[in-house]
Amino acid sequence: MSSLFPALTGGGPGERAALRFGDRSLTYAQLASAAGAVGERVRGSGRVAVWATPALETAVAVVGALLAGVTVVPLNPRSGEKELRHILGDSAPELVLAAPGDTFPGPVQALTRVDVDPGATGPGPDDRAVDETAPALVVYTSGTTGPPKGAVIPRRAVAATLDALADAWRWTGDDVLVHGLPLFHVHGLVLGILGPLRRGGSVRHLGRFSTEGVARELGSGATMLFGVPTMYHRIAESLPGRPELVEALAGARLLVSGSAALPVHDHERIAAATGRRVVERYGMTETLMNTSVRADGEPRAGTVGVPLPGVELRHVAEDGTPVTDFDGETVGEIQVRGANLFTEYLNRPDATAASFTADGWFRTGDVAVRDPDGYVRIVGRKATDLIKSGGYKIGAGEIENALLEHPGVREAAVTGEPDPDLGERIVAWVVAAGPQDPPSLEDLAGHVARRLAPHKRPRVVRYLDALPRNDMGKVMKRSLGHG
Repeated sequence: MSSLFPALTGGGPGERAALRFGDRSLTYAQLASAAGAVGERVRGSGRVAVWATPALETAVAVVGALLAGVTVVPLNPRSGEKELRHILGDSAPELVLAAPGDTFPGPVQALTRVDVDPGATGPGPDDRAVDETAPALVVYTSGTTGPPKGAVIPRRAVAATLDALADAWRWTGDDVLVHGLPLFHVHGLVLGILGPLRRGGSVRHLGRFSTEGVARELGSGATMLFGVPTMYHRIAESLPGRPELVEALAGARLLVSGSAALPVHDHERIAAATGRRVVERYGMTETLMNTSVRADGEPRAGTVGVPLPGVELRHVAEDGTPVTDFDGETVGEIQVRGANLFTEYLNRPDATAASFTADGWFRTGDVAVRDPDGYVRIVGRKATDLIKSGGYKIGAGEIENALLEHPGVREAAVTGEPDPDLGERIVAWVVAAGPQDPPSLEDLAGHVARRLAPHKRPRVVRYLDALPRNDMGKVMKRSLGHG
């Protein structure tokens, strides 16, 4: 068996920078020693929680536990007490790892605490005897109903996803990644921290995202940027009058967006200003990464590219039959198989069984179309973004992109609500660029009808000061309600 992090267990690039958070950093040799010290403390534990602040200690804690063969439960420090109580009761961690000085809410205080010291010295870590099917992480994901479910992610899934992305993005140990993503989620933790370490490269975490931080790091040797659409929107808004930001982005090898669809409007503004196109990929907690635009492929706005190496992907119609007509219009649910998948929802055999087909395909709940050349375009979640109106199946995503091209629209979300004639009518939720003079329903409906088709135009518009979003920048459509 092989290590998750060969550069840490095989005597790799010892003096090369591994992690940097602000003015604090560790070389590979220092990280191996600090991870070894964590491993000594946690080895033999069933599961350990990590208080996942955007700090050096979080990265050291996770790497140390994984190299000791121990399962990590990342905790979102912004979770409420009810959610934390559920997660801790469900996952039953034996310890919580944290930075010295971090304070915990009530439910976490009951756990035995281990403070992580990035300067500690311990024996050289070695995880090569740990089985690849062993659980690496339990990441909690909120469904549409009930408390969050713990997705058990095996070590093979972490390795398979990171190696597939290395192939797709030509990701090597020479790359230096910059990002400001939270570390309790797959995007920031698995891709953003474990990814560079598996390659033997470096990561510079901004702590808190800022366009100034992006310009500084990409302008001083970083080669890749990971972000969510909210971050890229702020970048697009900041580009005019910021030549240092334009230059920094233009010099990057790869700009990657994920966790939600990047509006085409922001995609095009960044490309026009910098000459660099943002690459999108598609994944979820249960599957890690499924598809991506390749570094050597066409970064087409509005698409998430093609299936990654080792990932089987199919589209399925409502009656369960596979969709084979890749015409860019036929909508189907995405189902996937491969080594990238989670193994189960912890303590939820019912939910686990319901999420897989009899022949082992995971039902993602995401709906998409495929272009003739195989590129995938996500149109939304089956539960909230597939609108059945007037006999048509319409994806909310393309309407949102069309609305965002209107100069009077700053933010937009689209939902469906019951309609006695159409079955469902299309509702546009709009944050106006000029709140004193928002665009009218007639203006927006005509704008969408001209770009897409008349049956895709909104029938209702509702104006908001801001769209409700979660920590990853995704719009929480269920908070918008109906009517």
